[in-house]
Formats: sequence, structure tokens, C-alpha cells
Amino acid sequence: MAGRMWLVVALMVAASSVSAQEYYGDFRPDAPELAARGPLAVGVRTMVVEHQDQLDILHASAEQPNPRYSRKLTLEIWYPARLAAGQQEHTVYTDVLGSGANDLGRPNTPFQFPGRAARDAAPAPGERYPLVIVSHGYPGSRLQMSYLTENLASKGYVVVAIDHAESTRADKAGFPSTLLNRRLDDLFVLDTVAAWARPGSGSFLSGMVDAENSALIGYSMGGYGALNAVGAGVSAAAVAYVPGGGLAVNQQGNPRYEAQRDARIKAVVAFAPWGGAHQVWDAAGLAGVRMPVLFISGDQDDVAGYRDGVLKLFEGAVHADRYLLTYVGGRHNSAPNPPSPASWSNFDDFMAYSEPVWDSRRINNINQHFVTAFLGIHLKQAALQAYLDLPPPQADGSIRQDPGLWKGFPKRAALGLEWRHLPPK
Repeated sequence: MAGRMWLVVALMVAASSVSAQEYYGDFRPDAPELAARGPLAVGVRTMVVEHQDQLDILHASAEQPNPRYSRKLTLEIWYPARLAAGQQEHTVYTDVLGSGANDLGRPNTPFQFPGRAARDAAPAPGERYPLVIVSHGYPGSRLQMSYLTENLASKGYVVVAIDHAESTRADKAGFPSTLLNRRLDDLFVLDTVAAWARPGSGSFLSGMVDAENSALIGYSMGGYGALNAVGAGVSAAAVAYVPGGGLAVNQQGNPRYEAQRDARIKAVVAFAPWGGAHQVWDAAGLAGVRMPVLFISGDQDDVAGYRDGVLKLFEGAVHADRYLLTYVGGRHNSAPNPPSPASWSNFDDFMAYSEPVWDSRRINNINQHFVTAFLGIHLKQAALQAYLDLPPPQADGSIRQDPGLWKGFPKRAALGLEWRHLPPK
């Protein structure tokens, strides 16, 4: 009897520890309104797909200019779920630190962190949900923005995050692969999920995804790829970054590239997108973007650049309705989860996630708020425009302090931020 009582107590303690556990993306007391988790339970599954017969740019040479291979992409999929009796929204993700298998200063080190999603839960029946495709940095992983992917799924989206081959922390390889393949991976995953969504496909996503109503979210090189996927064709100068002219398939003015515009993509969120400071796009390339874009960046970004980088992209996408949220004093890490305690033993691993002057959990909540508003407007036609109709910075760059001017923010909480909006020409 005593043994049975001990077991009951142990199970109660375990259950309470799960419910009380902190998860990345949890709502802080000072979080803006739309950061709150949505009403739907969230499931998560891992899938592996292969994009066959792709150019193996890292092995191209004068003797073999067109080697082919199959790109294996691991996907993490979050979706509205129907939980079984006793099933909890709790999982454990396994990611990896480091910067590629051959970096002795930052060896690949697995680490785990909890997620607020039910592994392999049954999908919620009876509704079709917009699709959001998420693309990580270089290097990065499909799990590095779980605070946002879980949050969006709870609000009625199917969210698919990609591990881009040769671009994760585990398998980082030459940069030309990332330059060439980001757009191609994004569009392949969109086609793949659209096929899964068809009635009778046999997929758990059959009848559940509205792939005609999709968005791309990209961080750093993921932001580069997202912009490239929606009309920002790279410049002639950028084509030279990849040997043998392989990047011409992504070049502005190339008829093959122009023919691959995908009307299913309705909006883009670009966190600290790379390329503006590196002449990846000229004016004609940026003018090719004709859909709404939310840019998010720190004004001290020393990777993508700010005034010569993200701000330049924001101003140059003249045919897009675009917004720019700036974290004043922020560097490049405006998108990822907070740094795991596992990263604290290596400065470079820690700095790949952290911000020197911003609390990562605070950034996560602010991102949830604005991405919820932006995607709600463009994928769900939700009446959320007031959350984006914010006053621009004052002449000295500071925020106007009148209560209520930043809709959804608690009193005294809209600090350290700048907001800009430019309509399309």
C-alpha cells in the first residue's frame, strides 16, 4: 500500500511539473496582447522528404558542371490537433549546437528542450488551415523558432519548418549550396505539402491544409530565400558568388526564374534577411517583390547589416506593402529561441542565440504579437490592421509615449522599438 501511495504521489508531482514547466514562447506579464497562445491544441510530427535530381553545386567542376543528387530535407510540422484522453501538449525536441561537423572550436553537441505540443497527436478535424513555411539561418535548424511555430499552430495554421540540407548546424557545408537552394527548397516543400493536403492523399494532412493560402517566414539566409522565392531575383553580381553560373536560376530577368512566381504565397516575414549589404539584389531585383512583407531586425545587426542591409531592403521593395519592426540596440538574433543552458559553456554557441541588450523571451513575445497580426490580416482576412497602424518614430527616433498609441502593448511596455510602414508605389 505504501508503495502504491508513493507511485501516486510521484505521478502527481510529474504531472504538475509538466504543467508548471516554462516553455519557449510562454506569455510574459509584459507581453503584447496578440502574443497569447491561441485556443487550439497543437500537435507536432517529424517527416523526411527528398527533392530528387537537384544540382549538386558543391561538387560541380569544369569537368562535371552538372552533377545531380537528391536533397534530403527533414521537416517539423506543427498543426491544430485533437488530443486523446490524457494526452498533454508536451514534447522534447533534440537539436544540436555547433557550426558544422568540422568546426573543432564549436563541436556539434546535441541538446534538448521542451516544447508545448503533443507528439504525433491526431489532427483536428473539419477545417482547412493556411500554410506557413519556416526557413532557418545559416547554420540553423528547423527547431530554432519553436516559440513562434507552436504559437501559430495554436491560432489555426499548419506550420512546416525545414532543415535545409548542407545548411544546418549539424551538416553545414559550402555557402553556395545555401545561396542556390533556399528558394528551391521552399517551393518544393510548398508543392509537397499541397500534395499531402489533397483529399485521398493518405497523409495526416489530407483535407487539412489550404496551400493556396500560404506564407513564408525566413531568418537570415531564410529571409534571403523567402524574398528570392517571391520575386526578388538576385543581381548579375550575385550570380558570380556561385561557381559555374549555377545561381542564374534565381536571377532577376531570367525567364525561367520569372515563370516560377507562385501565387499561393500571399505574405512574407523576413527576420534579419541577409543580402542587402552584399549587393545580392539591385533595384530591379527588389522591385520584383509585389506582396506584403514584414521585416524584423535589430539596428545593430552586424551580420545582415541594418542601414546598408535590412533597411535598404525595406526601402527598396518599392512595389510591396511593407513594414519594418526594429529592435533598437538589437543585433542579428531577432528570430531564434532563447539560448539553451547547454550553450553557456561556449561563447560562440551562446551568441548564436542571445542578444546582448535584449531579453530573448521579450523579443519572442513581441514577434508573436506582430506576426500574428500580419499573417492574420493576409492569410485569414482578420480585422487586425489596427495592430499595425502604429505611429512612426519621432524625429529623434524615440517612441511616442501616449498610452494606447501602440495597440496591444501594456502601459509603459512599448520601449526600445521602432515601427515603419511604406505602401507600394
